[in-house]
This record gives sequence, C-alpha cells and structure tokens, in this order.
Amino acid sequence: MRNVVIGFLGTQLDTGRRARWKPSVSLCQQPEFAVDRFELLHDGKFQRLAEHVQREIIAASPGTEVLLRRLDLDDPWDFQEVYGKLFDFARDYGFDEDREQYFVHLTTGTHVAQICWFLLTESRHVPARLAQTGPPRSAEDGPGKLDIIDLDLSRYNALQQRFDLVARDFSDLLKGGIETRSPAYNAVIDRIELVAGRSDAPILLLGESGTGKTELAQRIYELKLQRRRVKGRLVQVNCATLRGSAALATLFGQRRSHTGVAGSERSGLLHEAGGGVLFLDEVDALGLDEQAALLQAIETGRYYPLGSDHEVTSRFQVIAGTGRDPVQLVAEGRFRPDLLARLNIWTFALPPLRARREDIEANLHHELARAERELGLRVGFNTDAQGMFLRFAADPATPWPGNFRDFAGSVRRLCTLAPRGRITRAMVAEEIEGLRRLWRGMAPDADAGLLADLLGAQAEEVDPFDRVQLAEVIRVCRSAPSLSAAGRQLFAVSRAQRSSVNDADRLRKYLQRFGLDWAAVAG
Repeated sequence: MRNVVIGFLGTQLDTGRRARWKPSVSLCQQPEFAVDRFELLHDGKFQRLAEHVQREIIAASPGTEVLLRRLDLDDPWDFQEVYGKLFDFARDYGFDEDREQYFVHLTTGTHVAQICWFLLTESRHVPARLAQTGPPRSAEDGPGKLDIIDLDLSRYNALQQRFDLVARDFSDLLKGGIETRSPAYNAVIDRIELVAGRSDAPILLLGESGTGKTELAQRIYELKLQRRRVKGRLVQVNCATLRGSAALATLFGQRRSHTGVAGSERSGLLHEAGGGVLFLDEVDALGLDEQAALLQAIETGRYYPLGSDHEVTSRFQVIAGTGRDPVQLVAEGRFRPDLLARLNIWTFALPPLRARREDIEANLHHELARAERELGLRVGFNTDAQGMFLRFAADPATPWPGNFRDFAGSVRRLCTLAPRGRITRAMVAEEIEGLRRLWRGMAPDADAGLLADLLGAQAEEVDPFDRVQLAEVIRVCRSAPSLSAAGRQLFAVSRAQRSSVNDADRLRKYLQRFGLDWAAVAG
C-alpha cells in the first residue's frame, strides 16, 4: 500500500524563519514512515513558498512525489469557507483505498483547518488517519516526532448544520428526489439513511409488490457507495426465477467438472457481488437447501461452487426483499428461521400506495418528468384533467393493487397517448375506466385472499353475496385512520338521511356479524 499525505502548506512553520524545523519537510524524512505522495494544499498567494518547499521535500526524500494543490481561501479562519472548500476537495478527489492509505497532516494550517480535517476524517468523507508532527528536542532526535492518530470525534459538534445538509442530500437520494410528505414513509427513509451509512449488516425490505423495493435497494447501494461502505458493484437477482440445481449454479457458480461440458463454467452471483452489494428480491422463493447454503456464505464469506472441492471467498453486503410475511413463512416451514434471524437485523416495511395518499401528487410530477426524459417530449395535464386524476388516485376507494407499478403504468399510458403533449379530461376518464375494469377482473381472487387472511377456514362459510361487500369494508377500514372515519365513508349516503348518526357503532356491529373487530381489520 502506498502512503499518501494530504496537508496544508505551513505559511509560517514551513518558511523556517522561526526555527530550522519545517514540518512538511520533516514528515517526509521519518525513517519509519515512507511518504509516496504528498498533496500540498496552498493559497495562490504562497505559490513561491509552495514551490520552494516542494524542491526541499524532493531533495530530502527523492522517492516522494509532491503535488501542489491550489486552494484559495479569502479567510482561513472562517469555518464555513474552510469546511466548504475542503469538503469539495474531498468529494472530487477520487480516493483509491485498495492501493493507497491516506493520512492528513494536522500540524500545518490554522486551528480552523485542523478542526475541519477532524470532522471530515471522522465522517469518512476523507478516509484517512491523522498525522501529527513535532520538532526534535535535540540534534539526536533526527527529523522530529511523528504520531499517527485515530480519534473518536463524536464530541465535536461544530458545523452540525453542514452535516444536516449532507444527511438531507442522502435522504433525497433514497427518495429518488421526490418530495414525499407521508410521515410513515419519511420515518422509514430516515432510519435507512442512518443504518446504511453506518452498518454493513443485512437489510430486509418488506412490502407488497410495486411498493418500490427494487428501486430503494438500488438507492441504498448508491448511498453506501457515496459513503464508501462498499467498493464493488450492485448485483441483483429475482429469486423467483431460480429453480433446482440451476439456482445453486447461478448463485454460487459452477466448475466444468460438474457438467463435463466445455464453456459451462460460471463465476456465480456471489462472486460477482464481492466487495459490493447482493440484492435478493423475493428471497422467500428460494428453496430450503439454497437458503442453507446462502446463510453460510453470508455469515462466513466462504462457499463451494458446484463441482469444486476448493472454497471460494467473497465478502459482500446483502439486501433482501419479500412481499410476504417471513415470520409466517417460518411458521409454515417454508423459510429457515436461522436465515431470517441473519437477514432480520435491520427490517424496514414499505407502506403501500393506498397508505401514502399524501404523496400521490409528488409522485405524479415525478412520473411526468420521467416520461418526458424517456419519450423525449414535454407532457402535461390540462388543469381539469389533473384534478380529476388526482381525485381518483387519492380516493380511499381506489385500491391500487399493484401500488406504484400500477400508478406509473397509468401515467405512462396517458403521456404516450397525449396529443401534442396535453393530457385531457376525456383521456383521464378513459384511463380510469380501464383501471376499474382491470381491477374488477382481479377482485374475486383478491377478495378471497383478503378474507382468508382474516377469517381462515371460516371464510368458506361466508355467502358469495357477502364476500364482495365484506372485502370492500375491510379495504376501507385499512385505509382509514379510525373506526369513525371508516364509518363515515362507508355510510356516506344513508347517514345524511338519519336524524342521529353513530357510524362507528354501525360499523362495529357489522364487523361483529363475521366475528371481527376494528383491531383485527385495521391490522
């Protein structure tokens, strides 16, 4: 590993006027610390001094490459300016931790600069250790003292506002740049941002189909890449496509000796994910044998490819996704409890679209912008058409069974068919009717599954006449914030004709007919 030092030019100490000891030069003369490259930051006003120190370092340490980096500061004692300039320098630097190890020279520069170096190294924006030099006490001490320092800097709270802005940028990344307003979703994103930036442990994403698990996994990877938690690529696989021996070969790779056929060798997805992230979508679709092998690979980083007697090592981070309740799958014997325990260190449940009605308008604008980029034309709603679409989309009676996948598909159809890039009210009405026809065709199966989840075997005892009504009541209850709110929506017509209303009591009695109560239905 090459040693790379980054530090400020000492505009006083490196001149040698106060003492013969020059910290930037002495650092490169340390007998136990070879400096392969020195990145010397300096203001343009001190160009001549920087060039002089560069020549002195090369003369004292011929093996050291000295690069002069101009960094102009109007006021080197201004926290905001110094931190901002160093933050931008670190962001654009291009650290290569596979080949180089980095050190920040703290001795030179103002106290403000030293504090900024502390903050940037502690937050890993600069992946470096700290190097502190001191003058020799006597001629026998040679070039002086050198200390390599690792510090816990959590007590330094200066410039917290700058960190908050950075955290907000990471949160925006996880949201895909969408200004979401759902408290539940925003809380999940804030927690993920904290965990993904600090932990390498597996992350399990739960959510119905279409809630955005795949896109969120990609954004978590991008965040980890920016925070230098990973160096490799993102490898993703839908486990529902893996069956039998092909599943093991796809995940773990295979050698030619396993098949005897030339060209049948494959490295496997675990190998390709080395140093990066492996996203296992629909992880519950894996067979129990594959789950056992995967568990060992996640825990040890070692596994045997098919047909090989030699272990392969691959260290990777894991994100897994499922649309089903993994605890229930364990109870049914379809998912290994030890694998769930390993994946369940950090679990995040993504709310469905029907629970995020306040985010529909922001997502509409996002989908319009995406359609413009991909279709290459400007598209927009007429005012009355947009109001009509938003009322339909946000209506609690609109189920969105495919969640954001249904929503995005609807917007994409409207954009593609829009004459001269304008979406009209008639187009929206036609699209709404098409969605309702589609969902009515899906309703019988959806109703049966919904009732079976709540009533179990007793669902078969419900008359077909009552099944449709009860299923709709359950959907409204799950989208409503309270029993009273659900009652007001379900009895919206009849309540206007009654002298006294108690919607909550009417709904409670209706549910009791089927052995249900609000807590069971609202989930």
